[in-house]
Amino acid sequence: MAGTFEIYTDKGDEYRFRLKSSNGQVVLSSEGYKSKASAQNGVESVQTNCADGSCFDRATTDSGKFRFNMKAKNRQVIGTSQSYDSESARDNGIEAVARAAQGAKVVDLT
Repeated sequence: MAGTFEIYTDKGDEYRFRLKSSNGQVVLSSEGYKSKASAQNGVESVQTNCADGSCFDRATTDSGKFRFNMKAKNRQVIGTSQSYDSESARDNGIEAVARAAQGAKVVDLT
């Protein structure tokens, strides 16, 4: 099911987006951008590349948790996941990004 992208400004006045699944859980959080247009381009990149498994880098944190980064075709990080307790939960998070991003509406909270 499609989710929702929310574009917002953080405390440092940078633009960011977060992707929420249909149940409202955040499944991907972006890096900071200097312009809203750049954040919107990030959203489009997620929508375009979310079904390509090679765009996801799986990692383990120093504390033994699991997370992923989604990268654009130019290998720049578009977004980062939360930390998960297991590899399978992380992999489910990647699948959740693909389900939520395709057809997601974009809400501008700025």
